[in-house]
Amino acid sequence: MKKADKTPEKFHSISELHKALGFPKPLHPLVSLVDYADIQTPADELPQSLLLGFYKISYKKNLTGKIKYGQNYYDFDEGGLSFFSPNQVISGSEEEKDYSGYTLLVHPDLLRNYPLAAKMKTYGFFSYAANEALHLSEKERQTISAVFEGIKEELNHSIDHFSQDLLVSQIEVLLNYSNRFYSRQFITRKAMNEDILVRMEQLLDTYFDSQEPLKSGLPTVEYLAGELAVSPRYLSDLLRSLTGQNAQQHIHEKLIEKAKEYLTTTNLSVSEIAYQLGFEHPQSFNKIFKKKTNLTPIAFKQSFN
Repeated sequence: MKKADKTPEKFHSISELHKALGFPKPLHPLVSLVDYADIQTPADELPQSLLLGFYKISYKKNLTGKIKYGQNYYDFDEGGLSFFSPNQVISGSEEEKDYSGYTLLVHPDLLRNYPLAAKMKTYGFFSYAANEALHLSEKERQTISAVFEGIKEELNHSIDHFSQDLLVSQIEVLLNYSNRFYSRQFITRKAMNEDILVRMEQLLDTYFDSQEPLKSGLPTVEYLAGELAVSPRYLSDLLRSLTGQNAQQHIHEKLIEKAKEYLTTTNLSVSEIAYQLGFEHPQSFNKIFKKKTNLTPIAFKQSFN
């Protein structure tokens, strides 16, 4: 495996990745905790990018410099967590130097018969990928390290009828702590997050004030996230933490605001307004407007006459 090849190296099993890193076979075929200090393969022989068939949760500490995530650089001096879902391409960074820590590898088959399998989709940080890492305080770092140690201890225990239940329970604890700490991160980085909110509001204003809805239809969450250089899930989670509403609800709020402006200041018909706002069918516009205001567009217009 040489770095010169930019094609992602695919690993379908945890055992395959262990072999590439110079490790012995994993203690459990469906879950492994890798200590970066134990990697035997020289750095220049490691793949430049990976495509894994399993979850990867990496905790890095003692990192010098900064790491680029999306369009921003974040300090990792206190340690940080990053999360990847199966089949996401993971690329190395030239900024990553002299770090230590753990990587937890979890195959989806481990979770298959547990409620956690369905719950995985609700953890927004798995879709943040290279946009937002979780930065840990010293106290949070101790909490996460203790969970990792618990997983490590269980993996070193002889496999029995309780092994899988205990491992899945500890993985869920790790994810629930991560959820709590992400919520804290949204709060502590409120100024930066509020800037994203302001930019999004300006983006929606510009969109609805232009001819873009006639050409492209209603703005989507994916469109907004792309313009703001964040993932759709991250944008919705961020907005919910600031306003209690997700990105789709914000789009609808702006839509209703613009619709009310058309209804009260122009002579456009309801159908014309619907098309102006990006709806293919006026009935869809009527439905959303009534749901949000408890009035039909016509009733709202008449209330101002």
